[in-house]
Amino acid sequence: MLIILAVSDLIVGVSNDAVNFLNSAIGSRVASIKVIMIIASLGVLAGAVFSSGLMEVARKGIFHPEQFAFSEIMIIFLAVMVTDIFLLDLFNTFGLPTSTTVSIVFELLGAAVALSIIKISLSPTETFLDIHKYINSDKALAIITGILLSVVVAFTVGALVQYLSRLLFSFKFSKSLKYFGAVWGGLAITAITYFMLIKGIKGASLPEGVSSFIKENTFQIIIYGFFAWTILLQLLTWLFKVSIPKVIVFVGTFALAMAFAGNDLVNFIGVPLAGLASYNEFISTPGAVPETFMMGALGKAVATPVVLLMLAGVIMILTLWLSKKAKSVVATTLDLSRQGTGDERFGASLMSRSIVRGALSLNKTVTAVLPAGFIQKIDSRFEIPKHDKKIEITKNTASFDVIRASVNLVVASILIAFGTSLKLPLSTTYVTFMVAMGTSLADRAWGRDSAVYRIQGVFSVIGGWFLTALIAFTVALIVANIIYWGGIIAIFVVLLGAGFFIYRTHILHKKRESEKIEDEKEMGIISEITSSSSVFEKCQNQTIKGLNRVPGFYESLIKGLSTEDRLLLKELKKDVRKFNKKAKKNKDRIDQTVKSLQIDQINTGHFYIQSTDYLREIAHSLNFMVTPASDHIENNHTGLSEVQSEELKGLLVGISKMYREMIAKIESKDYKSLEDIFQQQQQLLALINEIRINQVKRIHEDDSHTRTSLLFLDILAETKNLILYSINLLKSQRDFIIEITI
Repeated sequence: MLIILAVSDLIVGVSNDAVNFLNSAIGSRVASIKVIMIIASLGVLAGAVFSSGLMEVARKGIFHPEQFAFSEIMIIFLAVMVTDIFLLDLFNTFGLPTSTTVSIVFELLGAAVALSIIKISLSPTETFLDIHKYINSDKALAIITGILLSVVVAFTVGALVQYLSRLLFSFKFSKSLKYFGAVWGGLAITAITYFMLIKGIKGASLPEGVSSFIKENTFQIIIYGFFAWTILLQLLTWLFKVSIPKVIVFVGTFALAMAFAGNDLVNFIGVPLAGLASYNEFISTPGAVPETFMMGALGKAVATPVVLLMLAGVIMILTLWLSKKAKSVVATTLDLSRQGTGDERFGASLMSRSIVRGALSLNKTVTAVLPAGFIQKIDSRFEIPKHDKKIEITKNTASFDVIRASVNLVVASILIAFGTSLKLPLSTTYVTFMVAMGTSLADRAWGRDSAVYRIQGVFSVIGGWFLTALIAFTVALIVANIIYWGGIIAIFVVLLGAGFFIYRTHILHKKRESEKIEDEKEMGIISEITSSSSVFEKCQNQTIKGLNRVPGFYESLIKGLSTEDRLLLKELKKDVRKFNKKAKKNKDRIDQTVKSLQIDQINTGHFYIQSTDYLREIAHSLNFMVTPASDHIENNHTGLSEVQSEELKGLLVGISKMYREMIAKIESKDYKSLEDIFQQQQQLLALINEIRINQVKRIHEDDSHTRTSLLFLDILAETKNLILYSINLLKSQRDFIIEITI
């Protein structure tokens, strides 16, 4: 079971950690996704092959193995693997990057604490104060310290280096690269080389002579490497017009992928391999009893066979290419660091708003002190060329440029290498993510239109990191207890539970992705606009899809209220909210559509805005009917009377007929005779007034429940709004088609 879980953990682990080395290359679009994946795959394979395979953390980093018997060790390892898969899969499903190092450490800690408490409780002489005999608590404290340290340092250094780099190169960096490009590239690739020597090949399975040579001559390698890379890059620029930042991104992607596979492999297969070593040690001892055979042998360092490392590398590469959840995790980081506005994944909070207000206040103070000419000169270095300002319009445009991508990789590489040389437990995920956030802030990607959402996103991810430690510890502790006290049956129950959870998250992720694709189709950005008619076609499709759903919503509302069907109304409320959310998103994207219009298409822009506004108002009217209705039945209030139900059904017949004719007109683009529809509108409005008068009479005669009466009148008012906005939407479509045919 541990071996099977190891494969599963490799898949969910790589899905989460892929963001570390794919973020910069994919975000800057230096090449096609296929080329980027090939480079990353080569790095992963190299890292896996050269990995030392010394799984120290899993063997003895968190607990003292000599204090545990074989059966206890296996319970710890099984609890850790089940928890790790559960935890990482959960984060992957919601597209949040987290640290596999932190998760494995706190899972080991939680499971080991569980068994330690059990052993202490069964011992007549030991107390809880003796837990230090079993647990290496200093390691967990060091990890927490590393989190705090890496978050602050990575963000600060990333922001500072990016700010200076942008001052040097600006967004119009082609000219600057001619003078400083080779030196910049030499420094960058030398830094990455240092990272690979210190972090990527640290403890790798290399011949002793090679390892000794690297350790003894690191300084010389760096100096000679700088001059060699500088000269080579200058020659490549002169002879082949090679883009130096692209070379930096390619080398950096390979280096980070190699370091990830070479060092983080322990997070995925360290525990199963430690379990395998425990099993081999147990069966090699004749007459050994699982409950009494102590596992002091795990304290020894044993290298992992290269075949297993290569197999792990192949699984990691396949996951890189096939995992949709890996793309979700990468998307989160890119959304938070992209240059320009667009759909924001996270909302705003009091803390993010306060930080933005404080930053604006500080900016005003600094601006007031510094000379205006100096500020203008600085601002000019951060000015995006006009032809790049539509960065948010097209789906395939880069999230940021190659200068920022190269800074991300270089700074992350240096910090990780430096931290490793000081034996600090830095997380690769934390460093790469926070560097990306720091560089995006310095690059003024967090403008006033997006800052609160980006800051909240960073807080959400960081909060998830600390939550990782808490959940990992708690779940592993609980699972270990369940397995210990439940035995074989509990093991199968836990494994089935884990399998079911992964299945459910897979379904959830698939559903979220399909909704996202559907959202792109229905309410997506108009990325390719060749004429005014293409805007109209998009607008027409959105209008028809929206109008088609309205009668169905109204019918479900009447049915739910008449039969007091709580579940039907609850589901309807969910669907209407989704409909409302899509309408809002479409309205929020109006500026992107208008910006993408050509000069001769501007006159049609306001018709698109009109149609979007009316569709949004229709969604509002539905929401203002369905939400109170659902809450009304949820609170066990009286549903509609038979008379009220029949009156609304009469309205439904008229609304359905009017909507069918409206949709037919929009589809055929024939707006010559709309009098019949206008007449239907007037009849419906008159019917609403008549129904309202009838309801007032019922209230006067005290023949109706107060809350139900108020709800009924509100539904009538919103139905009237619904009809008015629908007709306005039809007129807007008519005017739109007239304008583009003139």
